[in-house]
Order: sequence, then C-alpha cells, then structure tokens
Amino acid sequence: MSNLRPLAIALGISLLTLVAAPDAHAAPKKKAAARAPAVSAQCSDFYEATNATWLKTNPVPQTGATTALGQLADRTRQQQRALLDGAMTAPQGNVQKLLGDFWASGLDEAAVEADGSNPIAPLLTRINAIKKAKDVPASIAALHQVGIPVAFNFAPDVDLKALDRHIGYFMQGGMGLPDPAFYTRTDADTVALMGRYRNYVKQVLALTGTPADKLDAESQSVIALETELARNAQSLAGINNPFNNYAPISTKELNSRYRNLQLEAFLKAQGVNDDLVSLSDPALFKQLDGMVTRLKPEQWKVYLRWRVGDAMAPYLSKAYRDAEFEFRGRVIRGQTLPPARWEQVLDAINVAAGPMVGREYAAKHLSADDRRKAALVVDKIREVQIDAVKRSTWMSDEAKTEAQAKLAALKIEIGTPLRDLDYTVQPMGRGSFGGNMLIASTWRHREEMKRIGKGNADRRWDVLPQQPALAYDIAQNRLIVTAAVLQSPVFNAKGDTAELFGSYGALVAHELTRAIDAKGALVDAKGELRSWWTPADKTAWTLFGNRVAAQYSGYDYPGVKGAKVNGELTREENLADLAGLELAWEAYKAVEPAAKPAAQQGFFRGWASLWPQQLSPNVAAQRLSSDILAPGRWRTNGPLSNLPSFGATFTCKPGQPMQRVDNDQIKVWR
Repeated sequence: MSNLRPLAIALGISLLTLVAAPDAHAAPKKKAAARAPAVSAQCSDFYEATNATWLKTNPVPQTGATTALGQLADRTRQQQRALLDGAMTAPQGNVQKLLGDFWASGLDEAAVEADGSNPIAPLLTRINAIKKAKDVPASIAALHQVGIPVAFNFAPDVDLKALDRHIGYFMQGGMGLPDPAFYTRTDADTVALMGRYRNYVKQVLALTGTPADKLDAESQSVIALETELARNAQSLAGINNPFNNYAPISTKELNSRYRNLQLEAFLKAQGVNDDLVSLSDPALFKQLDGMVTRLKPEQWKVYLRWRVGDAMAPYLSKAYRDAEFEFRGRVIRGQTLPPARWEQVLDAINVAAGPMVGREYAAKHLSADDRRKAALVVDKIREVQIDAVKRSTWMSDEAKTEAQAKLAALKIEIGTPLRDLDYTVQPMGRGSFGGNMLIASTWRHREEMKRIGKGNADRRWDVLPQQPALAYDIAQNRLIVTAAVLQSPVFNAKGDTAELFGSYGALVAHELTRAIDAKGALVDAKGELRSWWTPADKTAWTLFGNRVAAQYSGYDYPGVKGAKVNGELTREENLADLAGLELAWEAYKAVEPAAKPAAQQGFFRGWASLWPQQLSPNVAAQRLSSDILAPGRWRTNGPLSNLPSFGATFTCKPGQPMQRVDNDQIKVWR
C-alpha cells in the first residue's frame, strides 16, 4: 500500500544501519620479562576493549543479526507498543483515541477472522461493476485514492529542476513481483518462482470470489496482463536512476496523449491541481493506454480484484495472511516465521498512519531539554565544519564559498517534521481492522498528494519520528534527527559531554559532511542541481577515497574466513566516518578545552559503543558482497587509527594497531 519513490532513494536520506559481526578475539599471551611491554588492549583493538561485555552478553546468533543499533530499534518498537496499549485503554486526546481503536481492532484476531473479506467488499463491488473499457480508468483512480496503486505508480517526489517543490511522477508499476525481469526470464529458478507466484495468485483470487473452475484461466489472465506491463518496464537499475524518471510534462498534454487512461481525471481524483507532472516513459504509458481498450473488461476486473486482495492480504483474515506469508514472507522476504501479531499490527499502523504515531511518540519520549541539547550539538558541529572549510588546503576558493553558503543555509529538524499534518481523518472504530487500514491509508495518500506543488517539498520526512534515524536530506539541504534516535547508545542525555560528542556528535558530523562531499556538491546552496566542485576538488576527494579504500581493503572481514573488507564498496561511508570524527573531536575540544585525557576517553568510547554487532555466518557472507557499510569493528578502529588525538588520549605509539604512523594517516578536515 505504498508507492515507489526512486528519487528519494537517489537524492534523499541515508538511514543509520548496522553491519557485520566481530569474530572471536584471543586473549593476549603473556610476554617474557625481557621483551617489550605488551600493547595495551585499547591500542591493540579498541572495538574489542570497549565492547567486551556487550560481545560476551550477545553471542553470535545462528541466524540473523544482533547489533547495538538494532537493539535500539527493537526498544523503540516496544515503546510504540506501550504507547498504543495506553492509547487503547486510556487515550489522551483525539489522535490517541483513533490510534487506540486502530490498535485494538488489529489485536482482536477473532474479530479480524469474523470480518473475512468484508473490508474490501466495497472495492470489489465497484470493480465487479465494470462493464465497458471507459469504466476501467475510474476504477484505477479510485484504488490509488485508497493507497492501492494499480496499473502504474503515481507519487510525489522532488522536481529535479526546482528542488524546493515536489511534482507527481507517473511511473511503471502494477506488477505483483518486485523485478520486471521475473516475468521474462526462462531459467529454472525463475520458472520455479513463477509457479509459486501463480499458486499465490490463485489463492487470492479464490478468496475474492473466483469459482474453482475458473482459477487456472483467471490466474493466467492476471499474469499475462502483468507480463505485458513488465515487457515495457525499465530494469530495477534503470528505475533507481532519478534522471531516467524525470521528464516534466504539462498536465494539459496528458489527455491528448493518453485519452483512454483519462489521466487528467485521475489527477483530479487524487486532489492534485498542479500544472506539471513527470512522465518519463511515454512508450510504456502508450502501451497501457492501448491496453485499456484492447483487453476485455473481464480481464481488467480479475486483475484489479487480485491487486486489491494482494495489497490488503496482511490485514484481513487468516486465510489471506497465510497465503501472503507463504509467498511474500518465505519466498520474497526470506522469513522463516511470521512476526508476532502485535508486530504485524504495529507494522500495518506505521504503513498507513505512521505520522500519527510519530506525533504521539515524540510527545511522550522526547523532552524539550533533550531537543534543545541535541540542537546545540548540531549547531556546534556546523560551526566547526564551516571553520574547517575555510582553512581547507584541498578545497578550491570557489568550492569553499559555496560550501560555506550551503552549510549556513542548512535546515535542522529535530524530533518531528516542522510542518504538522492534518489529522482530521474519518473516525476509526474497533470493529474492522481492515476497514481501519483503508481509512488510514486513504488519509496517508491524501497527505502524500498534498506534497505536490510549489513550496510543499519539505512538508514531511521520508522517515518516521519513531524510527531511529539521523540523516541528511540532500534535496532539501536539511538534517533530520528523529525523536527515536535520541536515546542510548546514540544520545545519552545523562552521560558526559565527551561521550555525547563521540556518539551523537560524530554521527551528526558524518551526515553534515554529506552536504559538501562529492554527492552534496551536485546541489548548490540555492537548491539548484549543478556541480559546484572544480576538477581539482573532485580529484582531491577521489584521492581521499582511494586511500581510505586501500586502508579498509587490508582488514579481515569478521565472520567470513579468508575474506577482506571491500574497500571500494564501503569507501564513501568510511570517508564520512573519518571526516565526522575529525569534526566531532574539534567541536568537543571547543566545548571542553581543558578536559584531561581521562575525561577525553569518553569521546572515543561513545563512538565505539555504536558499533558492536554479532552476525550469523550467512548474514556476514551476504553483507560482505553487498553492504556499503564496513563491519562494526572497522567502523570503530579504522577511523580512530587515523586520529592523533586517539593515540594521545590512550598513549598509543605510532605503528601500533590503533595508531597509524603519521605518513599513513588520512586527514580530511584537520
């Protein structure tokens, strides 16, 4: 029940994630008296020394992963659960009353079972009323209105020529499988997958009213329609490139080009009155326009029934949920067991009404003092970053000027989005969970559509306040700090200043560097898409990245015997870690210039405490080849070994594992 937003992927925010597993570390052997003193634990492996207790308490799992930030995410889910439990029994205000009823309706499995297909009955009735080709576009528009995109996707995203606004993007969609290639490949694995998919389509069609003797024909009809969409679709790599999807067109031109699809009427149904949209694949929409009249209404009716049943399956009775999990859960998502009922309901509410939960979550879990303290750290980091730009020896004068202007213009939003949403939704009761999902999803879609138009681009975030995230939004030049991330191990309000700057401050600095790094340099201070680095700036950054990649490529990958870290794959994140720590340390020293080494140690422990992790062998092997983040051991040790301040604080000597010799140290902003 959500739309694909590739521009948000490419130009948007980067959420904090955690990777990789440390392997066992043998205790150092005692040295003979005549030999040099043993290297201290801190100078040998700071990650292990700092996180020893955590690693012992959290052994390597047989499957999946255990991480410090993952535990933070789990804690926030329990906090959301407690919040919704309270809203269910003793709501404080109208929003909590709506959420409490929503929550109660989902937890009442007996009522959900008794409800059966009733929540989608009105949608199916409308679909079954289709008589002629001209009825199809209105049904497509009506399903989009309730958050069920069919035939194609339509969603707001950044206007690449005016980043301060959103426009609506018409894009490929309407397929039940995540990759269009699945419909056309003929290898054995894909053929087997398609067989399981066909069985799932049959199950959903049966539940939505197809007689047993028509299941084979109707499931084949659905797959034939989706295959036709897939044959004209871009690859996943193509659709994730924002420039492949940007093709502005006047809304007045839509109907003349695609008369059968009635796209002007579609936009009015979504509440969109803008005079500009993007439609990057006219051949695909021409094909779709022809399909409206070429395919029989009966085929469209079967396809639309299937899409409704599939989209709503997780929120309906057990027969729907079991069918959905057996295919999408086991085959597509790789899950072995379905989540607990409360987790399913929480996920559903966050999909349909996440901003409502976020507003209440922040009110409960984020104090004004913590918000103020978090903002002060950001302000200090930004001040230090601007100073670092001014004295940079590698940045050109032109780039320095633009970087300072961009950092000065940076917007900072902490806890929740600055612009609140309209929470006047149709009252939700405790009678029908599926019905509540449709009500909330319709509200969510309406709010999404409001993002389209001038001055609406920053209407809200692409992450929820109740999700732990600290991110730089490149399109809006804004730093986003969610309410949920402002707790340990990221933000310990009761900890000392050194620890706060080493954890939260370093992550803030990591993100702020993104405003003016190689990717940030594609958007200027005015929000215009242009490259403002000189060739010399680009060369300097590339050389930094090359050195960082070489450093990390020499590290063993924990949990995967004989493997090394992929330095090229992880270079940009590793470079941001190093740059962020340089800036956070400078900011901390400015705040506590007289701090003694014993007090300064908390800065580095704060950083290390973010990254302890234990991954199963399978997960470690997967991340080795695909993750852009280095393993936790090296996110800790790698950047710290480049900092003379670390060596001075723990009296590590050059050449020891945690202190690279001066000529090998990589310096970005110091």
